[in-house]
Amino acid sequence: MTKIALPQDVKFIIDVITRAGYEAYAVGGCIRDTILGKEPEDWDIATSAAPGRVKELFHHTIDTGLKHGTVTVMMHRVGYEVTTYRIDGEYLDGRHPESVSFVTSLEEDLNRRDFTINAMAYNDQSGLVDLFGGQRDLEQGIIRCVGNASDRFREDALRMLRALRFSAQLGYQIHPFTRDAIRALASNLQKVSAERIQTEFMKLLLSPHPEYLEQMYDLKLTAQFLPEFDRMMETEQNNPHHCYTVGRHTIRVMQEVEADRVLRLAALFHDVGKPGCRWTDPDGADHFAGHAQEGCNMTEQIMRRMKFDNDTIRQVCCLVLYHDMGNNSEITPEFARYLLHDVGFDLYPKLLTLKEADVAAQSDYMRQEKEENHRRLRLYYEEVIQKQYCVDLKHLALKGRDLMEAGMQPGLQMGEALERLLGEVLSHPELNDKEQLLDKLRIWGYI
Repeated sequence: MTKIALPQDVKFIIDVITRAGYEAYAVGGCIRDTILGKEPEDWDIATSAAPGRVKELFHHTIDTGLKHGTVTVMMHRVGYEVTTYRIDGEYLDGRHPESVSFVTSLEEDLNRRDFTINAMAYNDQSGLVDLFGGQRDLEQGIIRCVGNASDRFREDALRMLRALRFSAQLGYQIHPFTRDAIRALASNLQKVSAERIQTEFMKLLLSPHPEYLEQMYDLKLTAQFLPEFDRMMETEQNNPHHCYTVGRHTIRVMQEVEADRVLRLAALFHDVGKPGCRWTDPDGADHFAGHAQEGCNMTEQIMRRMKFDNDTIRQVCCLVLYHDMGNNSEITPEFARYLLHDVGFDLYPKLLTLKEADVAAQSDYMRQEKEENHRRLRLYYEEVIQKQYCVDLKHLALKGRDLMEAGMQPGLQMGEALERLLGEVLSHPELNDKEQLLDKLRIWGYI
């Protein structure tokens, strides 16, 4: 018999409810994760006791979802959600049940859950309750719906994304019947809010298998909320620098960068502008001039549509805009300093990572030259750090107050003077000296 070591607080809650004459089990994802040898993020408990009775049994509870039968029991400053067994009414909008009915049967409660691996329960008295083969599916690496897959996805269309997300996180295959149901019902995803979609989508992107995004495309899911990716998958790159479609190149770039939120998103969107910028010359070679700027504009629109926060949008758009910068230029220390100024210290290391991943996902054409460019960009970045070169106004030796002391009035002219001085320093770092900069202003006639 499968033995699960329940945390002491979970055992205590289950014991209190059981002694009062009710059933109680740890249930869902915590059981799945424990069987997989992972530390659960939280522990959920299902019980035959009504919410009001649960509140009576414990000193400190919070009414987190009484309508749906959930009471949070606080133990040692940690909250444990205790939910009454329930069955859901009809899902008319494909997102929320019209009603919730409390029941006293664990089987009825488990029967409404999404996937077999999430429909297991455990307590020390009964052991593992696995009515739908969840443990077997964990062992075989399968994501399978509880009962009829079409019914589960009609109840909540987000479950289709969750199937792909669990598949990517665990490296599992989706059962053929479940895949067929996703493909048939993919359009129902349009009923789901952008916020809920974004949450599941990001979990897939940050998983060990971001390449499962291609399965999302194959199953017609991206067509519902990210049609731009479908265009990328269908855009060829007949060009010596490339050996994949835009979409498959994008997937390879995502695989090459670490599971960082901004980096994975930048990898996803770095070439999103290519389909709209593609043109073919008389020799049959494709070109994508201007795709970085177009991609930056599109990325902002897409991320706002998907309800990302402003700071994430800012960072991702910046990386998309500059990801191609310098690929066809001689990399000099001055170029590197200007690029660092434009991108900023916080994002520059991520830009270098993205550029290196971009090349790794291309053909071997001119690979050595491209890798040498990236080596130089890193080398000159390290030089800026080591020698503390100025690449922004914050580190300019001359400040606004110095200009006022020299007789200049605050305003547009002062800002113009400082920016012009910064340009001089970016080209000639040794000029970042207060007296030398004042001499420049005198020569230019500012003071």
